[in-house]
Amino acid sequence: MQTLRSKHTPAFKARVVLEALREDKTSAELAQAFQVHPSQIRRWKAQVKQELVELFGEKREKRDRDQEKLIQELYRQIGQLKVELDWLKKKLDLSPKDSKTTGTV
Repeated sequence: MQTLRSKHTPAFKARVVLEALREDKTSAELAQAFQVHPSQIRRWKAQVKQELVELFGEKREKRDRDQEKLIQELYRQIGQLKVELDWLKKKLDLSPKDSKTTGTV
């Protein structure tokens, strides 16, 4: 016989963890109220605490990385447009010269 694992929504997990962080009730009381195993609540709580530190610690680094990616993309686009412009200028300059050299007298 196969046992099915419960899949909880992120909203449910957040609600449980917020209750656990308040520390008004024990893990056992929360487990009974939310029908979740106490160790699961402790795991979710530990995960949230760890990710909160990372969230605030890497916020500036992530923003700087995103800005650097944007700058690189803009420089790439500028380079592409410059190459296209130079190519068009070259083609436009060649067109009148070609007609003069190959034209009839």
